[in-house]
Amino acid sequence: MIAELGQFLLVLAFGVAVLQGTVPLVAAMRRHAGGMALAGSAAVLQFLLVAGAFACLVHAYVTSDFSVANVYHNSHSLKPMLYKITGVWGNHEGSLVLWALMLTLFGAAVALFGGALPASFRARALAVQGLIGSGFLAFMLFTSNPFARLDPAPLEGQGLNPLLQDPGLAFHPPFLYLGYVGVSIAFSFAVAALLEGRVEPSWARWVRPWTLAAWSSLTVGITGGSWWAYYELGWGGFWFWDPVENASLMPWLATTALLHSAIVVEKRDTLKSWTILLAILAFSLSLLGTFLVRSGVLTSVHAFANDPARGLFVLCFLAAVSGGALTLFAWRAPRLAPGGLFAPVSREAGLVLNNLLLATLTATVLLGTLYPLGLDAVTGDKISVGPPFFNATVLPLAGILVLALGIGPLLPWKRGDLAGVLARLKFVAVAAALALLVGLWLAGTGPLLSLIAFAAALFMAGGVLSELAQRARLGSLGPAAAWARLRALPRGAWGMTFAHLGLAVTIVGIAAATGFGEERLLQMKPGDRVSLAGYQLTLEGTSRVAGPNYVADRARFLVPGLPAMEPELRRYDAPPMETNEAAIANRPLGDLYVVVGAAAGGTVAVRAYWKPLALWIWGGGLMMALGGLISLSDRRLRIGAPLRRAALPPATVQS
Repeated sequence: MIAELGQFLLVLAFGVAVLQGTVPLVAAMRRHAGGMALAGSAAVLQFLLVAGAFACLVHAYVTSDFSVANVYHNSHSLKPMLYKITGVWGNHEGSLVLWALMLTLFGAAVALFGGALPASFRARALAVQGLIGSGFLAFMLFTSNPFARLDPAPLEGQGLNPLLQDPGLAFHPPFLYLGYVGVSIAFSFAVAALLEGRVEPSWARWVRPWTLAAWSSLTVGITGGSWWAYYELGWGGFWFWDPVENASLMPWLATTALLHSAIVVEKRDTLKSWTILLAILAFSLSLLGTFLVRSGVLTSVHAFANDPARGLFVLCFLAAVSGGALTLFAWRAPRLAPGGLFAPVSREAGLVLNNLLLATLTATVLLGTLYPLGLDAVTGDKISVGPPFFNATVLPLAGILVLALGIGPLLPWKRGDLAGVLARLKFVAVAAALALLVGLWLAGTGPLLSLIAFAAALFMAGGVLSELAQRARLGSLGPAAAWARLRALPRGAWGMTFAHLGLAVTIVGIAAATGFGEERLLQMKPGDRVSLAGYQLTLEGTSRVAGPNYVADRARFLVPGLPAMEPELRRYDAPPMETNEAAIANRPLGDLYVVVGAAAGGTVAVRAYWKPLALWIWGGGLMMALGGLISLSDRRLRIGAPLRRAALPPATVQS
């Protein structure tokens, strides 16, 4: 009965979404106040209906209702309660319900907290959200019903992929979806602005909080997913350029560009068309990721579904959403007023360079991800584009971007003095160069790219701190006065500082872990010892242990100065699968990482890694997300741009 209730709520939500996506659009064209007001009520109602359906699906998992096909295929009665709950979105159908929940949550938030928006703009934006929601709800109802029944009901379920039976499933997908779906608000605002025929500085003020929230969530999701892969998959890495990893990176890059471009629109009333295009492309890339995961064109630990019919639906939906928005953009964008001018050397120009580099990075990752799929579809040839390609193409562009981030914040708006800015950074540049030379002297023929990355990160961090010192007038005021100025800075400035410093910290972590790590692969017997990065690891012995739904071969290593390390090789029955549980000793200066394989003849296969500064990778990611949240707490963003009057503002469309 509960499953049928959830199905009924989804059907009602689909009807409300269609209503929300059509009536307010017509009402906005006819300036009908009642019809435009319907958008807000429909958005809130749609959220409540989808939330009810989601609760019904959670109930089916918690009670192990195996008459529901989705529960049967993805759960088991012996599975711990945590994984019963998180397993709700650890599959194709359940993840779609979570996606729809996030989508309607954002729509309801705009309805409840977007009172300062002009009525017609708000109605059009919510109508676009309704159309997106109707597409995803139709996808569920017609191809991916999460409440489909089995008759007769099985007595036991097939279980969840053991790799997903981890606390990481509790936070990684929800944060990713918050990011993916949050970008839909920027998309809806962009389409609404094109329908209105104008993009003003106030539009950027409206769109930035939602974009910041989406970007921060996506940053946490990608960071958490990288950490999850690091400790769960047992290979000692944090990023493999997997196509589905790339599918989350591309919207992040586009959203980062959108954030910076929106600042130019707000401050200088220019780059309007480009910013609108970025909002469209960022959400289109989110939908592309959905297609890659659910179409069956990829075989990946990340992939949810292997059904061409579902993939065709998502592909058509992607074509309709992105194609429709781009067609509208091609029609309306040339008529947008161009806005203010700026010199080639200025803060605006620095942000344009930032956007060009981010866009090129996005296009490069997109090419490397889709080229093998396109070649396979056209010729049948199968090739693999992996880390060598991405490292050779992405890293140089990222290096230029990092250097630009050290200089750009110091440039003034409209017109700047590059020579003056470089003069203020001379001590930072000298420090970075000395760090590179010292690194070369100490490392000898060591990893040159890692040393260059250290120097670039130091230069960028120095530029960010120099900008902060310039704001505080540290050179002309006393410490007390400078501190008072720092405390008075808007939170948006602090957020930018934290985010940029977080990127520098992540770069240092990546450079250290990839360039200066150590690895040992060997067979060990109890009593054997191995030396790694100054640590002595002694295998004390192995034992067989039983978990709630698995058995494991556990090894115990003694390391002087550290707690005992106990990696495991686990064997699950539902479904049958082996997984590695790494033992990791996390330290600020590096991680000791041990994985064991199958025991044979009294010996056990051991892989031991030393990963210097590994925690800095994810600590920097969290710093970036924190910077976004600090900026989001800025009162100027929370109150938004006020509505100046009830009447529509004058159009800025050129005939």
